[in-house]
Amino acid sequence: MAERPQRLSSQLLQTWFDEISEQVSVFGVLFNPAIQQQQLRGYYHTLREICQQPFTWLDTADRVANYRDELQALLRDSGIGDRRGSLVLTGSGSSLYVGECLNLVLQQALRVPVMPVPAGLILTHTEQALPPGETGLVVSFGRSGDSPESSAALDLLLKTKRQHRHLVVTCNHSGKLATRYQGDSRILVVLLDDATCDRSLVMTSSFTNMVWAARALGMIESLNEYHETTGKLAQVGKEILLRHSHALAEVCRSEFTSAIYLGSGASFGAARESALKMLEMTAGQVSTSAETFLGVRHGPLTAVLPTTLIVCFLSGERLVRAYELDLIRELSQKNLGMRKVILGEDVPKDLMLEGDMILECPSLNQAGDENATVLYTVVGQLLAFFRCLSLGLKPDLPSAGVIRRVVGDFTIHRRS
Repeated sequence: MAERPQRLSSQLLQTWFDEISEQVSVFGVLFNPAIQQQQLRGYYHTLREICQQPFTWLDTADRVANYRDELQALLRDSGIGDRRGSLVLTGSGSSLYVGECLNLVLQQALRVPVMPVPAGLILTHTEQALPPGETGLVVSFGRSGDSPESSAALDLLLKTKRQHRHLVVTCNHSGKLATRYQGDSRILVVLLDDATCDRSLVMTSSFTNMVWAARALGMIESLNEYHETTGKLAQVGKEILLRHSHALAEVCRSEFTSAIYLGSGASFGAARESALKMLEMTAGQVSTSAETFLGVRHGPLTAVLPTTLIVCFLSGERLVRAYELDLIRELSQKNLGMRKVILGEDVPKDLMLEGDMILECPSLNQAGDENATVLYTVVGQLLAFFRCLSLGLKPDLPSAGVIRRVVGDFTIHRRS
């Protein structure tokens, strides 16, 4: 096994934080106070965990590449290599949405059925939850790896699906998912850098890095392409932080009381995660939903109110974009929502009404829709972060104990 890369350089990250502080006024205001003041105001961790992501993706790609031989063996032993097995992507909350960002692209790349399945569903409906078949691979995602469902679901599958193989992707080197299964030849644990194990209540770095780590499953035979794509994403991610953060902060000073996030294909997973981030960071003061562009007409459009922010993750694929542009124009014609935020490349200017905002991202389309989910999610995180601050809340712990960074213990019931 190759030597694992060393921890991300704190000096490298600090240099980046200094750069964005100098170039982006909203970040300067946040980074410049003494660390103790940032901690007192409750945004110290979340600010850094959002802004560091382009650099963590590069580290994650290097880290995962060092597992190449083990990952190839896992795909072979699970039956995926010869297309006998299926792939299940499981987690809870944000960790489930990791799988929703990946299932379509991995299904296309591996040419086997791929399903995102909630860990809780595995506990309650084990036989129905997994695709039929004697063999397969289950990928378990967990920032901490300590939530009750995480290890309980894996324990159950190890007993009931003995031929299946397991991949754990986690950010916490001391969590249950990372430490409990050492020595079990059916399980491979991929540990991400400690910097991705967000100290904030909400998942930011952990989410995008788990997405990008598991994306390697579909590119394990072409790691040069994987690294090249990582570099493109990191560059666009830095540009988003530098070019669009001020505008996103301005949007979040609007008095919207609800937000709807629209995405197609893999981007729907990013929409789901972005909606959850806004809900969590505003402690429910902003109600949220996520839909596909084609699905929103079938009822959810009635919830787009005069106080609703509409966030559109625009596809770079011609056919998909045609449907999306039709829906955005329909929203404008019906004068629905307070304002729209549209993220994409070469976005038609005629989509805008007064108050709308286009976030133009050169090279976004080159990255590909199947990879851009991490970029869309960064925009969702920034919107949630700035709205949280505008409401006078603390992003590191916005909900005053209603929810916790790690879900507390609850009874795991067993079938008799």
